[in-house]
Amino acid sequence: MREDRTVWSEPDEYAEAVLDAVERIPPGRVMSYGDLAELVGKGGPRQVGRVMSLYGGAVPWWRVTRSDGRPPSGHEIVAHEHYRAEGTPLRPDGSRVDMSRARWMDVEVEEAP
Repeated sequence: MREDRTVWSEPDEYAEAVLDAVERIPPGRVMSYGDLAELVGKGGPRQVGRVMSLYGGAVPWWRVTRSDGRPPSGHEIVAHEHYRAEGTPLRPDGSRVDMSRARWMDVEVEEAP
């Protein structure tokens, strides 16, 4: 039987830049993984997703969605609770965020090294 020996490290500068950007997203607004990668100026949606999976629990993770407005996999129910509480615009069927109304791009962060 294989034992999981994952060792969690402190976030690196890239991860810190991503997390800082997520903390700046106001309630009721969202950014996609790709939006965050573009904003930080390094990596792509998968790298942002990795940062969020490792360290995102300490920031408003529900404000980071897929580009089509779907919440993070496995966290849909809790994410929708936050969306309703914050008044985040949803699509008419309520299954995902209305990106045309909820996307936020007014963040300024330092580019990650």
